[in-house]
Amino acid sequence: MDNKFSVIFMGTPEFAINPLKRLYESENVVAVITQPDKPSGRGKKLQASAVKQFASKLGLSLFREFC
Repeated sequence: MDNKFSVIFMGTPEFAINPLKRLYESENVVAVITQPDKPSGRGKKLQASAVKQFASKLGLSLFREFC
């Protein structure tokens, strides 16, 4: 029997990656909620948040909040 919790993680900045990583290693992360991509740099190209990039590498379901 699986004793892991199902977790929905919410975070955006780079410092939120470590807690997400720890949860992913010990619990069942079912989804990640993060801010939408934002324009960045001189060319104002859309840039994904650090958490979105990391969650994508793990293959987690992503949702972006629009607040």
